Amino acid sequence: MTGVLRYSAFTTDPAGGNPAGVVLDTAGLDDAAMLRIAAEVGYSETAFATPLDEPRHHAVRYFSPLAEVAFCGHATIATAVALAERDGDGRLSFHTPAGLVEVDTANGTASLTSVAAHSSPAPPELVERALAALRWDAAELDPAFPPHVAFAGVRHLVLGAASRERLARLDYAFDELGDLMRAFELATVHLFWRGPGGEFHARDPFPVGGVVEDPATGAAAAAFGAYLRSIGALTPPARVLVHQGEDMGRPSLLTVDVPASAPGVVVTGAAVPLPRSPGVR
Repeated sequence: MTGVLRYSAFTTDPAGGNPAGVVLDTAGLDDAAMLRIAAEVGYSETAFATPLDEPRHHAVRYFSPLAEVAFCGHATIATAVALAERDGDGRLSFHTPAGLVEVDTANGTASLTSVAAHSSPAPPELVERALAALRWDAAELDPAFPPHVAFAGVRHLVLGAASRERLARLDYAFDELGDLMRAFELATVHLFWRGPGGEFHARDPFPVGGVVEDPATGAAAAAFGAYLRSIGALTPPARVLVHQGEDMGRPSLLTVDVPASAPGVVVTGAAVPLPRSPGVR
């Protein structure tokens, strides 16, 4: 039996945030077993952490119900909080397929520092086809935020909505958008709206993982920080707050810190345990 812990990340309320599976004992698990467990758990991602020889260093892999992904932010936060509850607060080093991710933990909260993050204008063909799959019109985009492809471990198409109402209406062509994302090697499409107070509201379709939408997406939040830096929407060091999951009934809060010189972006959130399963074969 493989014990699967269940945590919800980017929330202090088990009814909010993004649930993730966490496996801290990976002995005897090959790729097929990890994928099967992730599919049985059914969350957008399940993380598998294997301790390395150096203390507080772990090899971490992430599986959606359909495939392995190189990096997942909310499962990183969940895994870090689970390890901190077991081993004590402090710094953890996660060796992920995307690269080394340092995570600082304290009091049920974790702050991950992404791999080097960057952003560049999205190809016009990608934007046109994504809008068609999303059933959005180009006039519904915010002209202050040009479409980009941003990276902080995995790639995300970043599109700014001109209104909160447009963001709230998410009814897209699941297979069409999934095929497009696979063709352009995208992890999510990061849709956002800037509120009047300067905070952001976001939604992240995730059809390539077999999930309609993520209620909190730490990898996209890190990439979004790089995007805001790239287009000059903030002057580092800067902090932005991202609200996600509200339209799904699972409100989440992601804190994004964009440093002045370091290449990575820091994403912080709390995580809380969910009712535990006796195990997954």
